[in-house]
Order: sequence, then structure tokens, then C-alpha cells
Amino acid sequence: MSAAAVESTNGDWRDHLIDDAAGIRRVLNETHRIAVLGIKVEASGAPAFYVPEYTQQAGFEIVPVPVYYPEATEILGEKVYRAVSEIPGEIDMVNVFRRAHHIPAHVDDIIRKRPKSVWFQLGIRNDEAAERLARAGIDVIQDRCLMVELSHIGK
Repeated sequence: MSAAAVESTNGDWRDHLIDDAAGIRRVLNETHRIAVLGIKVEASGAPAFYVPEYTQQAGFEIVPVPVYYPEATEILGEKVYRAVSEIPGEIDMVNVFRRAHHIPAHVDDIIRKRPKSVWFQLGIRNDEAAERLARAGIDVIQDRCLMVELSHIGK
């Protein structure tokens, strides 16, 4: 493969790394069903509960994928799944509430499901995982709060 072809290919995957207002707005407008990886239960009072709760109240379908809470079968009134790839039907976005160093363990599972986008919450950045997802054709947003961005577009 020529250097120009490699550069062209590399440029294509970088288009899936979204970090501007227009790109975020596009991703959110294309999103209806969100798997929440690392969701917590209500009693925790953590962003990994109240952000998905806000998102659900804004009209999005939430599919809980907790990492902990093996006894939980339902969160936010929705059936719990143990892996993103086990969720039946299409998923538009995977909203990730995992520490950056834990994300690589989930990348293959996420790629198997083929969501349109993956959103790493505020404070979460893993460039290697983002690159793998982007190379698979999945849009990636890093280090942003979904709740804040939804409020910016009036949801």
C-alpha cells in the first residue's frame, strides 16, 4: 500500500474522533437507544446513576450494563445486561462510566455490537481504545459529560 493510501486510511478513522460542537450535536441527534456501561444503582448517588437517569428523562431509551451489582436485574426500570454484545437489537450509543485503564477490556465487546458511537464520560480518556473503536467505524467522544451536552442542545 502506498504512503498516500495509508495516510488516506488513517485520515478516515480520525474522522470518527468527535470533539466539536457540530459533531456532538450530530451524534446526539442520531441517538435514541443508549447502553450504559458501568451504570450504578440509585443508592450510590454517583454520576453513573444520575446522568443515565437524566438521559432517560430526556427521552432516550437506556439499557443498563452494570459492571458491579451482580444481584441487579433491573436499573431505572430497564432490564440489566452483563455485556454490551448481549443486548438484543440496535444500540446507537454506548455511554461509558469506567476508569480509563478498564476500558480496553470492553472494546472487543463494544465492537461486536457495532454501536454508532461510544461516549467516554467527563474525566475519562483512553486514546488507544478510542483509536480501535474509530478504526472500526464507530464515532468516539471522550472526556465530556453527556448530561451537560444534552442540556446544551435543549434536552
